[in-house]
Amino acid sequence: MPPCVIFEDDHLLVVSKPAGLNTHAPSPYTGEGLYDWLRHREERWAKLAIVHRLDKETSGVMVFSKSPLANRSLTAQFTERSVRKKYLLLTDRPVREGVFRVESTLVRAADRYVSRPLHADGERAETCFQLIGGNPKAEDRRPREIRSAKPEGRRGASEGGWFEMVEAEPLTGRTHQIRVHAAEEGFPILGDTLYGGTPAPRVFLHSAELTLRHPASGEEMTFRAPLVQGQAGFLSAGPAEAADGLRWLTNPLPCLSLREALIKPESTDAYRVIHGASDGWPGWYVERLGDFLLSQSERALQPAQHEELARLVQFFSARGAYHKVLTRQVRRAAPAEASPQLVLGGAAPERFTIRENGVQFELSFAEGYSVGLFLDQRDNRRRLLAGHVGAGFPLLPGSSQLPIADRKWQILNTFAYTCGFSVCAAKAGARTTSLDLSKKSLDWGKRNFALNHLDAAGHDFIYGDAFDWLRRLAKKKRLYEVVLLDPPTFSQSKESGVFRADKDYGRLVMAALPLLKSGGVLFASTNTADWPPEEFLAAVAEAIQGANRRILQQHYVPQPPDFPISRAEPAYLKTVWLRVE
Repeated sequence: MPPCVIFEDDHLLVVSKPAGLNTHAPSPYTGEGLYDWLRHREERWAKLAIVHRLDKETSGVMVFSKSPLANRSLTAQFTERSVRKKYLLLTDRPVREGVFRVESTLVRAADRYVSRPLHADGERAETCFQLIGGNPKAEDRRPREIRSAKPEGRRGASEGGWFEMVEAEPLTGRTHQIRVHAAEEGFPILGDTLYGGTPAPRVFLHSAELTLRHPASGEEMTFRAPLVQGQAGFLSAGPAEAADGLRWLTNPLPCLSLREALIKPESTDAYRVIHGASDGWPGWYVERLGDFLLSQSERALQPAQHEELARLVQFFSARGAYHKVLTRQVRRAAPAEASPQLVLGGAAPERFTIRENGVQFELSFAEGYSVGLFLDQRDNRRRLLAGHVGAGFPLLPGSSQLPIADRKWQILNTFAYTCGFSVCAAKAGARTTSLDLSKKSLDWGKRNFALNHLDAAGHDFIYGDAFDWLRRLAKKKRLYEVVLLDPPTFSQSKESGVFRADKDYGRLVMAALPLLKSGGVLFASTNTADWPPEEFLAAVAEAIQGANRRILQQHYVPQPPDFPISRAEPAYLKTVWLRVE
C-alpha cells in the first residue's frame, strides 16, 4: 500500500496528495498524475474515477471513487456542495483577525483567474477565511528563523520574515478559488507567484480536511491529511498554532514530500531524491542508494550543492556520499576515473545492497560509470514482479491466480546489464533468459539472483551481441511470452556494428518479434532524451506492422514520479508495453 493512502474500502480510495504531482496527467506523454499512477498500480484500482481535483502544487486529502455507486454519490455531493473542505495556507502578508467571507465571480485570463464583482459575468465563488496562527501586532512582528532557499540553483523563499497561518473553507468549488481570493484580500499564499505571492520552495496551500457522506452507508465521514509527513513524524492538520506553520514552512527537505507519499521505506530504500530543475537544482541529481547517497552533475560539487548534500546525509543518517561527474566521454575513461568519488562520510564497501519493492540488488561505486541499477526503471520492474502492467492489462492473463510454482512462462531480457528485470520476473515465477554483451555484468546478475534466494542454474545467461543472438534463437525456434528491449542510446559491437536507438530501434524490434509468442508482450524502452515519444512509438509500431504482426494492447509510461517532469526538466525516458498478436 503506498504511504499516501489514508483510507480504502469497496467504494472509496482516500489519499494524501503530495505537492508537485498533478491530479491527472495533463497530456499523454507527460509524467503520470496521482490518478494515473494509482489506477494502473493495482488491479482493484483499475476503475478509479476522479470526482474532484487539486492543483499540482497543492497538497492534501483527495477522494477517488472505486464503484459506480460511489461515483454517482460523490458527484452529486460535490455538485450540491454538501462536501465540506478545509484548507490551510501560509502567507507572509498581514491578515485581518476573525472570520471573514469573500464573494466574487471568477473569470479566466490566460493561465490565471481574476476576481470580478458579483454582477459581472463569470462563475460565482465564495470562500470563508479565518486567521488561526495568531495575528501579532505589527511592532511584534520580528524576523523568524526561516530557512532560505536562495543559494545558487534554488528557488526563492520567505527569508527572515514572519508568516500567518490561515484556514480557508471554499463554499463553492471553482478553479484557483482560494488562491485568487487570498490575493484579492491582500495576503497571497506564500510561494504562489502566479497571484503575487513571495517565491518559496512550494505553494503553501494544503487540503487539510474533507467531510462527506459514505456512498453506501450514508454515514458522515471526515478524512484528514498531515501537513508534514516523513521521518520526523506527522503534524496534525487540525487547528494549529503558529509553531505548526513554522514546522511546515521550515520542512528541511520539501523535495522529499513527493517521494515519501509514494515510496514505502520498508520495501524501497533506493530512489532519486533531487531531480535537477524539477526540484530546484538545475543540472544536479542526487540518489539515495541504501546507506549511501550518489550526487551527479557535469562538474565538481559547488558550495551550495555540497551544503545541501551534507544536510541530506544528516537527514538520512547516511554512511557516506559520493559524487560522479557526468560526461559523454565515459567509454574513453578507465573505470577508476569514471567511478563516483567519495565526498562526505565513510567509504562504501566494494559491494553493498539496496532494497527495491522488497527485492535486493547489489551495487558498487568501484565498477565505473554505472553503479548496477537504473532507478528510473523501478516501476517497470515492479510490473514484472506483480504480473500487472496497467488497468485492464495483465502481463499474462490468468497467471496471477496461479501459485508461482505453477506459472510456466518464459521471458527474454535483452541488454540485461545486471539482470534487474530478470530477477523480478524470476521472483514472479518466470524462467528467464538474460542476454548481454558484458560477461562481467551477467556474473553480477547471477549474484543478484543469489541475493534473492533464486537458483541461477534454473535460468539462462547468454554472453554476446544482441542482434547475433536474436538471429540464433529465432533459428532454434525459441519462443517467449515476454521480450524486453531496453538498449543503450548508443552501442557498438564487432558483430553488428554501431547501434543508435533513434536510428536503429525499428531494426531491433524486427529482430526480436520472431521470438515473441502470439499474444505475448513486448516491452520497448529508450532513454534517448531528444527523441520525441510520438516518433519512438511510431518507429516501434511501424516495425510491428512491417512484420505482419498486430498490436492488441498498448500501455505507455514515462519515468516514475521521483523523476518529476517539468518544463525546466523535460522527460527523457520512454517506455511502452505492447501485447502483440
